[in-house]
Amino acid sequence: MRILHTSDWHLGRSFHRVSLLDAQRVFLEHLVATAEEQRVDAVLVAGDIHDRAVPPLAAVELFDDALHRLAALGVPTVMISGNHDSARRLGVASGLIEKAGVHLRTAPEGCGSPVVLSDAHGDVAVYGLPYLEPALVQPVLAAEQRSHIAVLEAAMGRVRADLAARPEGTRSVVLAHAFVTGGEVSDSERDITVGGVAAVPAAVFDGVDYAALGHLHGCQTITERVRYSGSPLAYSFSETRQRKSMWLVDLDARGTVQAERLDCPVPRPLARIRGTLEELLEAPENERHTDSWVEATLTDPHRPTEPMARLAARFPHVLSLVFDPDRTEGDAHLSYAERLRGRSEQQIAEDFVGHVRHGREADTEERRVLSDAFDAVRAAESVAR
Repeated sequence: MRILHTSDWHLGRSFHRVSLLDAQRVFLEHLVATAEEQRVDAVLVAGDIHDRAVPPLAAVELFDDALHRLAALGVPTVMISGNHDSARRLGVASGLIEKAGVHLRTAPEGCGSPVVLSDAHGDVAVYGLPYLEPALVQPVLAAEQRSHIAVLEAAMGRVRADLAARPEGTRSVVLAHAFVTGGEVSDSERDITVGGVAAVPAAVFDGVDYAALGHLHGCQTITERVRYSGSPLAYSFSETRQRKSMWLVDLDARGTVQAERLDCPVPRPLARIRGTLEELLEAPENERHTDSWVEATLTDPHRPTEPMARLAARFPHVLSLVFDPDRTEGDAHLSYAERLRGRSEQQIAEDFVGHVRHGREADTEERRVLSDAFDAVRAAESVAR
């Protein structure tokens, strides 16, 4: 069986205030054309269809058009909701849409009910595990703990139980939206940390032939059977070096995986350049970035006059300007943003506790209280969607 694996469309998202709707439309046209040219048997979309719970009308219309194109192609499509989606909104009319061959899996209680596809070698059971917010789905899945690994293990328990009841030789595929240990992150993914732990081991997907993952925006192979497709477009400058692609996966009669990366259309290359303003304006090697979306980091000790206007004269598509003056180690004048860079919400809160108590850091019980508070806020946000 031939499968096209994609994820993290984030329809409606912009790039530093530049609309990406046209680029997303081009990608979806490319997706449908690729599915037809490669004669795929199924398209898998592993979550984050939309960029936010209530997407703009233009993004909804784009999604509607994609559904019609995929249905007209006659290729079964399985989609799950991600942590950016509103599972309940995305799942509206899913029963009706399923009649057109587009299977939306947004409810956690349906984890053990696959979409069963067939080829010359028999059945392939495709299980959709939508993003599982631990605080909300723990009771639904009867998970032992309120954690990502516990709810995923509970969901995979349902998958394995259903698979065990099927004829011997039935191959299996799981779609999931999660942060798996070993994956490389970017600045674009929303934090899904719960109880201080976000990552789950790849072993949680043992027992299935292929796990089609979403959430991380870089295309990557965790194991031969566990892969991220990544996002089709770059959504932050942290993705500058990522090659945007989809996985074309072939499952043979025994469930052996062969995978090939297929490139996605690039609306405009990204470039990160760094130096003093004069260096950036004068360096001949920067000529290649004239048509790129540019993030410029200025290292001048003092802020230059009209830096954005001067940069735009050479780089017409400069979008982001960062000031990072060269300083010696231990400089006491670091900005607040620089001091917080790379630190989680939990770490920032714990640092604040230590600061207001003149160096007496949060103890174990206080850290637990802070963790529970952050988990409750995330759960409330999910319910609101």
